[in-house]
Amino acid sequence: MNTDHLEIAAIVPCHDEELTVGTVVRDLREALPQATIYVYDNNSTDHTAKVAAEAGAVVRFESRKGKGNVVRRAFSDIEADVYLMIDGDDTYDASAAPMLVETLLSGPYDHVLGCRVETQDTSSYRPGHAWGNAMFNRVTSVAFGEPVTDMLSGYRAFSRRYVKSFPANSEEFEIETELTIHAASLRVPQTEVPVGFKDRPEGSESKLSTFRDGFKILGLLGHLLLHERPSLVFSLASALTLLLGLGLGLPVVVDFAQTGEVDRFPTAILASSLVVISVLLAAIGMVLNGVLRGRQEMRRLAYLQLPALPQS
Repeated sequence: MNTDHLEIAAIVPCHDEELTVGTVVRDLREALPQATIYVYDNNSTDHTAKVAAEAGAVVRFESRKGKGNVVRRAFSDIEADVYLMIDGDDTYDASAAPMLVETLLSGPYDHVLGCRVETQDTSSYRPGHAWGNAMFNRVTSVAFGEPVTDMLSGYRAFSRRYVKSFPANSEEFEIETELTIHAASLRVPQTEVPVGFKDRPEGSESKLSTFRDGFKILGLLGHLLLHERPSLVFSLASALTLLLGLGLGLPVVVDFAQTGEVDRFPTAILASSLVVISVLLAAIGMVLNGVLRGRQEMRRLAYLQLPALPQS
């Protein structure tokens, strides 16, 4: 596929990756010679910027710590037709970059997710990562009705439409969750492709904290579910509250039917309060769903203001 007429930007977020960033830049230059490679140095304390520049990358800096801040800055500053994002830790197969770009253009799609396939006998995931990723994938797939295989992947291709309509509110590693849910919520054309994934080279350490960042991702997922699927969240809360209220209240009703007296006033009051709360939760969900519809229409109109990728 001829992509010479398109401006392609490869974005490589980095923090202390002097051991690997040179390899990533060189592999990207070989795989996508027409792309401009931007390495964003995020408060590195080593020679990441120097190594990246020597390898042929355009080096830029983001002082706010966190991958989300890097993506926000890069998406704001860089003008291109096609955007590719890959981590600078040399765990992703950079030679798959042309495949991601060609897949993006073949749809044309707005978002192509590179799903990690391990290329070594040993596991490239640290304990807990695979389980956590699988759980997040299942929750997102069910809640948004879009099948997601690897929502925490850092290897993706985007159209200009996607990039310039993406709010980028996350600050750190939870940015991948926001990228995935933005695509699902806006219902943009998207697809997945398998990409190679391997261990970090010896001496290189992951910046991802299993528990700290895992809880941040979980918190963001809950926040986005509340804002993007309010009817689902509040309907579930309403149903659970109603079941609890009925469970507490039915024995009181049965006793009253048999004796004509209410012996457990506190239980009766609690049960009736839970039923009222259940109705209120359902009403709140309906109101927030109406607000969501207005926000979705505004986002859709902003998305449509940007030109689509040319069809292959």
